[in-house]
Amino acid sequence: MTQRWERLTFVHWPVDPEVVGRLLPPELAVDTYDDRAWVSLVPFHMRVATPGGRAVPWASHFCETNVRTYVVDRRGRRGIWFFSLEAARLGAVLVARTGFRLPYLWASMTLTETGGPSGGPGEIRYECRRRWPGPRGTSSRVRIRIGPRYQPGELGPLDHFLTARWIVFSSTGSSHRAVRAHHEPWPLWRAHPEEIDDGLVRATGLLPLPGEPLAHYSPGVDVRIGPPER
Repeated sequence: MTQRWERLTFVHWPVDPEVVGRLLPPELAVDTYDDRAWVSLVPFHMRVATPGGRAVPWASHFCETNVRTYVVDRRGRRGIWFFSLEAARLGAVLVARTGFRLPYLWASMTLTETGGPSGGPGEIRYECRRRWPGPRGTSSRVRIRIGPRYQPGELGPLDHFLTARWIVFSSTGSSHRAVRAHHEPWPLWRAHPEEIDDGLVRATGLLPLPGEPLAHYSPGVDVRIGPPER
C-alpha cells in the first residue's frame, strides 16, 4: 500500500517511563532518551492509494491524528506503539482495525492553514473530535506556528529519536505484529505550539511532565506500507 503523509505536525512531551511501561504488552519495552519516555501527538493529512495506484478523493483523502510512544522489542528493533489513531474515514478505520489490528477510531477532523510572509508557511490548525468507538466527544485542538526549515547538521539526537522510526508494533492477545513503513527521512521545519487543548493524550492516562512540548512540522513524505509480520 502506498500513502502520502502530508502537512504533519509532531508534538512531543516527556513522560514517566514506569507509567508508559504499564500500558505496553510484555513483548515491548519503553525506549527512553535521557531516562525519559516520550509521548507524541501527531495530526496530519493522509492520501491513500491501492497497489495499482488508484485513489478516490472522497474516500482516500482524509485527516488523521495519532497518539504514540517509542518502544523496543525483544529483538532490539526500535519502533512505535500507538495508543490511539483517529481517522476521518470510517472505511479506513474498519480496514485498519481488522487488517493491521491497530486501535483506529472514527473522528470528525479539520485542518486549516494560514500562509506566512511571501506565501511561505505560517500557521496550521488541527481540530479532532472522536465519534466511534469509545467515549464520544474526546477532542483535540492544536495550532502551530511554522518556523524555518532545519538545515543539514542542525537536527540533534533527540530529533532523530522522535521522528526516525520505521516499524509500528501491534498486539492482540497472543498475536503480535510488526509493520514496516518505508520512506525518505522527514524534511523537518521548526514549529512552535501557539495553542494546545488536547484530550487525546489525556485519554491514554499519561500525564506529560511540566514544560512546553517540543514540536516539529513537515510538509510530508511518500510512504510504502509493508504487510504485517508476525
